[in-house]
Amino acid sequence: MLFQSSVRKELARSFGATLVVLVTVVVTMTLIRTLGDASRGTFDPADVMVIMGYTVLSDLPTILTLSLFIAILSVLTRMYKDSEMVIWHASGRGLAALIKPLMRFSWPILVAIFALAILILPWAFGRIEDLRDRFEKRSDLARIEPGQFQESANGDRVFFIEKDKQDNPVGRNVFIVSREPDKEIITSAKSGQVQWLDGGKFLVLENGQRVEKHAQSQEVTISTFSRYSARIGTDDHSQRSYVPAASINTLDLLRNPTPLHLSELSWRVGVTLAAFNLVIVGLAMAGVNPRVGRSGNLGLAFLGFVVYLNMLLMGKNWIANGQIGFLQYMGLLHGGVFLAALGWLSLRHNAWSWRHLLR
Repeated sequence: MLFQSSVRKELARSFGATLVVLVTVVVTMTLIRTLGDASRGTFDPADVMVIMGYTVLSDLPTILTLSLFIAILSVLTRMYKDSEMVIWHASGRGLAALIKPLMRFSWPILVAIFALAILILPWAFGRIEDLRDRFEKRSDLARIEPGQFQESANGDRVFFIEKDKQDNPVGRNVFIVSREPDKEIITSAKSGQVQWLDGGKFLVLENGQRVEKHAQSQEVTISTFSRYSARIGTDDHSQRSYVPAASINTLDLLRNPTPLHLSELSWRVGVTLAAFNLVIVGLAMAGVNPRVGRSGNLGLAFLGFVVYLNMLLMGKNWIANGQIGFLQYMGLLHGGVFLAALGWLSLRHNAWSWRHLLR
């Protein structure tokens, strides 16, 4: 009992340290990727931290799974290296007797992974899509950036404006190109500002010219003006039309079991099953080779985790394309890994060798 308690305490320390390191790495990588998306105009730069938080939250099931696997493997490998496992075996307890303390430590983490994958993951993806959609539907005025060419929401206008100061409401050197079905209009002015006229937002231009080129007759009309008003598009507050499968809640996926929905469901359920299987795999894989050291065992374990994760992603695509059924995939991958882990654990628990099995 004392031994099991000490094992759980050491697992908790190792799991906490591993989780902090992995979260730090994921936050850094997510921040770099989100900043790149914001610079390309995918997100509002003001929402970078919010989007990064949602992204890290959606990655937590995978992070917790890897942290749990590394913690189990590193603690048990350390016990082999310091001969604590020799004392454990000498007391008449086999390797399979460690399943109970490992499961007592792992079950809260497995429940957290399941809750995050089933409930939090679609919610986080939905908030990210809402922020992306709201930024794409922003008004033409919000799209204008000093010193940059910006396209309107419907794609029929291109704006350019210069500003001396960010808080100055009046801009100078305004340039607008708009396309209509039968003509193209180029408007330029020395200055411009936004005003409310007749209950709507207008961009009021002063001291400029307007060039109209007709598409069929190729006729060009040039006119000058001292004051010209152009209506600015307002924000589009309509609901998001595109709903990716990752943002659909789990109950809706079950109510409408299309191949695309089942593929997303296989990922959410598969992360929890993978975490459970990796607990047994970590127990079966634990050990130390004096010629290689701990790094070789951890490297092999990380390679196995990457392969398992890639199989989850590949199976998700196969189910979406109709190449394999949902139950077949879950049984072959997770059931196969579970049986293989139990077989490997049985070999080590009974100290069997391949020569013994052949006999």
